[in-house]
Amino acid sequence: MSDRALLEQLNVSRETIERLEKFEEVLLKWNPRINLVSKNSLQDLWNRHIVDSVQVFTCVEDLGVSWVDIGSGGGFPGIVVAIMAAEHAPKTKVTLIESDQRKSAFLRTAARECGVPVTVLNQRIEEADPQNADVLSARAVADLDALLYFSERHLAKNGLGVFPKGASWKKEVDKAAERWRFEVEPITSLTETEAVVLKIKGVARA
Repeated sequence: MSDRALLEQLNVSRETIERLEKFEEVLLKWNPRINLVSKNSLQDLWNRHIVDSVQVFTCVEDLGVSWVDIGSGGGFPGIVVAIMAAEHAPKTKVTLIESDQRKSAFLRTAARECGVPVTVLNQRIEEADPQNADVLSARAVADLDALLYFSERHLAKNGLGVFPKGASWKKEVDKAAERWRFEVEPITSLTETEAVVLKIKGVARA
């Protein structure tokens, strides 16, 4: 299925696609300077990064009032989430936590160029004030064990973690279960058959 067909399946409007195209434009301008995504993945940017991030947003039924993306880097899924929320959940506040100063500058620029409100915290994830997020996301940041540690700090008691993971996701779940108690629901990825989006609730130390 083509990238655009997947976006139609995910109920992405023309206006939102235009904002995603603007984000692509900003990313391509900044990428040679600070290496936001690998050069190889640029050839398949929409499928590997944009559509993959859109599905992180669409798998969440109740967005709540606060969505926090940690280790936001090149804006996946954080900026894409903000673009989607602008149409579907304008009351949801999107916060991005990124320790790299240059990447934080990129994230602020991308949000401004795309016309979406975000708060960018230029801090380490473990040093930022607890966010009490209704939804916490992270993509290609750390293994699930570390993500649950960050969830303990930043996720609201009844909040939801949404973490895209590759083919080895079951091993990460098993490893994390040695130290943590949690509910997990794997959602099969639309962009890669062996990958999933893990929906995590009820995080507590084992």
